[in-house]
Amino acid sequence: MRFAVFSASTPDWTPEETVAQLAAQGWDGVEWRVTDQDEADPPGFWAGNRATFPLSGLEGDLPRIAAITRAAGLEISGLGTYVPVRDRANAERVLAAVAALGAGRARVILPGLDSGDYRELMDQTRRDLTWIADRAAAHGVTALVELHHRTIVASASAAMRLLDGLAPQQVGVIHDIGNLTIEGFEDPLAAFEMLGPYLAHVHVKNVAWLVTGTRADGGPRWSAEWAPLREGQADIEAYFAALHQFGYDGWVTVEDFSTVVPLAERTRDNLAYLRELDQRVRVRGA
Repeated sequence: MRFAVFSASTPDWTPEETVAQLAAQGWDGVEWRVTDQDEADPPGFWAGNRATFPLSGLEGDLPRIAAITRAAGLEISGLGTYVPVRDRANAERVLAAVAALGAGRARVILPGLDSGDYRELMDQTRRDLTWIADRAAAHGVTALVELHHRTIVASASAAMRLLDGLAPQQVGVIHDIGNLTIEGFEDPLAAFEMLGPYLAHVHVKNVAWLVTGTRADGGPRWSAEWAPLREGQADIEAYFAALHQFGYDGWVTVEDFSTVVPLAERTRDNLAYLRELDQRVRVRGA
């Protein structure tokens, strides 16, 4: 496996600082966040993120992205964009961008559950992805959709309903254990087997369910909060064991949105933890 960090989770660092830190810590790659965002001070994950490249003018930033990443000895595991699947013009742009970077893959965003009737959203998204698959083939890259809570594809089962019949070389799935702990959880090995060749990428983060209030009926109100990899409810070691049993040996990108531990310490410990787990499950499986 190769380990990368999604720059959405490194908001305090500039792109140059991000690659310098990750290279010094021993990471294999970086997944760049691409979106037009609001300003914020101090920087945050979703606004004012200093490790984000704007979608506006992305083409002009491609030489910088390539140069700083490769100068640090890192690879680009992909572009994590926020382009809606229905936005065909910008989908074309990001597919062309990853082709120019030699990065191979870019994420597009699926509709949320509050966007309309589920059946109609599925039908329209299928049409959009069919178009995107054709454009991905033309560019020789893969468009990725992420299993994500509160979207029309929160599970592997839903992903197969959406993608079945499309070429997996052109449209693939990001499996994300953190998102699935919130909604859409299925046994990981069964999910990998279900996805088969559509399993193109893996995101890792963790989450904890906490009591954050009281419902109107007097019962506890539970909320999902991002947690350090070692401390959340998702069993990351069991997840790695399932990945190895399935035979996955691609990118594992960390997007740790917990804030208990300072950023540099957090990224350093996450890599040590994942390598430890990777080695342990490999030894057990040998």
